[in-house]
Amino acid sequence: MQIGVLALQGAFREHIVTLEALDVRAVAVRLPEQLEGCEGLVIPGGESTAIAKLMDAYGFYEPIARRHAEGMGIWGTCAGAILVAKNVIDAVPDQRSLGLMDITVRRNAYGRQVDSFEAPLQFDSFFEPFQGVFIRAPWIEEVGQGVDVLASHGEHVVAARQGDLMATVFHPELTGDPRIHRYFVESVVGG
Repeated sequence: MQIGVLALQGAFREHIVTLEALDVRAVAVRLPEQLEGCEGLVIPGGESTAIAKLMDAYGFYEPIARRHAEGMGIWGTCAGAILVAKNVIDAVPDQRSLGLMDITVRRNAYGRQVDSFEAPLQFDSFFEPFQGVFIRAPWIEEVGQGVDVLASHGEHVVAARQGDLMATVFHPELTGDPRIHRYFVESVVGG
């Protein structure tokens, strides 16, 4: 199995290391043609406006949507969750998302960089809590029909899945815990 990690900006290296630790072939995707052959794609955390501008400049929007329509699973983490969402609240003017997942995400919902925090999260599919790392994190404000909530923090959804799409508003790649990456590979992409 080959999983691409969008490597334009943000925490892409950490995703690659975690996927490789699971014996998954992980590819740094810097050009749209590198999506070919990928069964899944991780859109990492970082700065959503910067990633969106780079996606536009390199022509990623149509190829990602096309590859998803062909069956490629997609996981957006933090900024990536913003980029896969159909609706984004507090987006900067002209900020574009892929509009693939029927969720509404609020940018920087948990506050600024100084408001970053960690919190244990309970996932139904995991036996032990997962330590979520929230850095200038959004939250998922609304989920549409067909979207499964995977985890919440307080009253806010922080992880969701819709078929072969997944969004987490925190950074699993910064924890050293591969369970969510394994879930993406085995259940979202391989399911």
